[in-house]
Amino acid sequence: MADVGQEEDFEAARQKALLVGAKSVHIHDLREQFVEKIIWPCIQSNATYENDYLLGTSLARPVITAAQIAVAKAEGCDFVSHGCTGKGNDQVRFELGYYALQPSIKVISPWRIPAFYERFAGRQALLDYAELKGIPVAQTKAKPWSTDENLYHISFEAGILEDPDVTPPADMWKLTVDPATAPAQGESIAIDFVNGIPVSVENLSDKTVVGSADKPAPLDVFLYLNALGRRNGIGRIDIVENRFIGIKSRGCYETPGGTILLKAHKDLEGLTMDREVRKLRDELSFKYAHLLYNGLYFTPETKMILDMVKASQTNVSGRVRLSLRQGNVTILGRKALEPKKCLYNSELASMDSSLSDAGSGWGFDPTASEGFIKTISMRIRLWSAQQEQPPTL
Repeated sequence: MADVGQEEDFEAARQKALLVGAKSVHIHDLREQFVEKIIWPCIQSNATYENDYLLGTSLARPVITAAQIAVAKAEGCDFVSHGCTGKGNDQVRFELGYYALQPSIKVISPWRIPAFYERFAGRQALLDYAELKGIPVAQTKAKPWSTDENLYHISFEAGILEDPDVTPPADMWKLTVDPATAPAQGESIAIDFVNGIPVSVENLSDKTVVGSADKPAPLDVFLYLNALGRRNGIGRIDIVENRFIGIKSRGCYETPGGTILLKAHKDLEGLTMDREVRKLRDELSFKYAHLLYNGLYFTPETKMILDMVKASQTNVSGRVRLSLRQGNVTILGRKALEPKKCLYNSELASMDSSLSDAGSGWGFDPTASEGFIKTISMRIRLWSAQQEQPPTL
């Protein structure tokens, strides 16, 4: 079993596994590795799938897969298995990881075995079987949610959620308080980044400080951001997405800490990141999000993208102040860690001065804009001159 931060009683799970026939149970704490190796690079890349989904389920699969294969090797196993549905993305994510890490491994997937799925057509049949055999499960027929939980998020699918026009029941949400009933005063915080990685969080409301540049404490930093997001109702989304296998699915997600970090990181990049570097990184982010979603983490293209993303972050160091209030994350201000890492020049940007040299000796000459505009307009003017009628709205 992989401890990736889900709120689970692992000793109870161990006993349950032994009770239903397991010969031995391995439980691995993968939380620190999950944060440092997977979540931090995801924040550096601003990876988001189809504009909204922060990839919480996808992100945990590489660390789980790696641990599972490590146990299989230690135990001398020829086979590994997973419980993923034959209609979903996770079967692809796990199995591509298995084959990358152990090319000769064989996979048992019950949901693709006709004798299994003909007997257990869906979750209701499984709940009936669990009740018949006295197997304790958290789901009920009234709340049959298919959930995936880890440090980064929790997801909800199935049941009434399969109708995309049905509003999720209020008692379904688990991690976050209802934004409408979250504390009205909210909280103000500051996050410090070094090379695009969060190293500390300061609660400006109660003066709590977690982590530092000298002692980053990645797991503690992320857990504290989660706590802040949860109590302020941050990070709920309800979307319909495109699965890798071609089916659309409806999912509800809570990603409290990740939502805060993504907002802060993007904002700091605006201050410290070169425009063209950011454009290139954004193209890579789109591709990286799809690689993660589709289970292609252990591939040469993912390694290449991660190397390039890391290189893009060398200037992204500074502090971002934010307000967390009733489901909203609002930027209050930002500053670079060092003046030389800040690409924003207030004198050059000022609307109160037209001829400032900004202390650089080379300055900005407004008259130069005329030649610049005429040069870049040449293509448009040539095209327009060839048209029988000028462009219209």
